[in-house]
Amino acid sequence: MAKDYTSDSLRAELKSLADTLEDVLRSSSEKPLAEWDKLRSRAESTLKDTRVRLSDTSDKVVHQTKEIATQADSYVHDNPWKGVGIGAAVGVIIGVLIARR
Repeated sequence: MAKDYTSDSLRAELKSLADTLEDVLRSSSEKPLAEWDKLRSRAESTLKDTRVRLSDTSDKVVHQTKEIATQADSYVHDNPWKGVGIGAAVGVIIGVLIARR
């Protein structure tokens, strides 16, 4: 499952899951047992698909974060004074923002 899922597609998937679960909850007392089983099966299937997609996306984010951290580490090792300067600038900005509160 090496598909690329954007945040919009994940939102749509979660909305679909929520809609399915709302259908199940809303109609649980109105439907006969056969339809109840059909709705429950659909909800379980949607939940399983959503979990797989979220897991795939989570793995992708972890991988990208590790790559970025490795690149940042290499940059700081290659340019230590620039790294110190960037760290100091970020510290000053955070200090100013905190002081304004």
